[in-house]
Amino acid sequence: MRVWAVANQKGGVGKTTSTVSLGGLLAEQGHKVLLIDLDPHGSLTSYFGYDPDSLSASSYQLFQGEANKHADDVLSLVSGTSVPGLSIMPTSPALATVERQMTGKDGMGLRVNKALQSIDGTFDYVLLDCPPVLGVLMINALAACEKLIVPVQTEFLALKGLERMTRTMQMVQKARPQPLSFTVVPTMFDRRTQASVSSLNTLRKQYSEHLWRSAIPVDTKLRDASKLGKVPSEHDSDCRGVRAYRQLLNHLLEEQVQSDKKLTA
Repeated sequence: MRVWAVANQKGGVGKTTSTVSLGGLLAEQGHKVLLIDLDPHGSLTSYFGYDPDSLSASSYQLFQGEANKHADDVLSLVSGTSVPGLSIMPTSPALATVERQMTGKDGMGLRVNKALQSIDGTFDYVLLDCPPVLGVLMINALAACEKLIVPVQTEFLALKGLERMTRTMQMVQKARPQPLSFTVVPTMFDRRTQASVSSLNTLRKQYSEHLWRSAIPVDTKLRDASKLGKVPSEHDSDCRGVRAYRQLLNHLLEEQVQSDKKLTA
């Protein structure tokens, strides 16, 4: 079971859109995919028509009770979507209280990792949609994942946010038994604006080793899909945004193959 986290310490950079798009495309390929909403704001949960305020079963329960969850307990928090093979573990606003509740408790950063270990093999891919804040929730995601995807809007302030995220990754690397592989993904790219072109060039200069060389373009079809509660590839499989996410997924899968080869060499 592959676990990918989608994270950035700046909001509004396309994390949820990236999670939904990649999850939908993986499901389209026949994989069993679980999306987990770790953001108390619940954008991912709302995307699929669930109301975070009215849910009794959510990712919040991962942080309650004993750390070692039984597989049935974890799977009871999972709901379906309209896409075959694509499931979601929604969030609750109560997740915002976890930071206070978990402070000082042993193993507070490993709750998600342990929960996923209990259901290993149930899904092919798990994608974690993270809050734009460095805290217990993001640390849990970074500890649980083998791949980190960092969407970065191609504008100046988002680049500053990436600097903070890079420092966080360096901190997490020291505590992980295995190195954390990450890919920076330029998003909301508009080649008509100098600001967008300049920001992409800066990313290519400063993060060339970890940067996906293409970019996710501005595409109103992605916004239209979210309004309809459909994954973008279900709404319009050939729009510019979906074509770009399909290229990104191919890149990530190729990286995965190369990584596996290194481990077995």
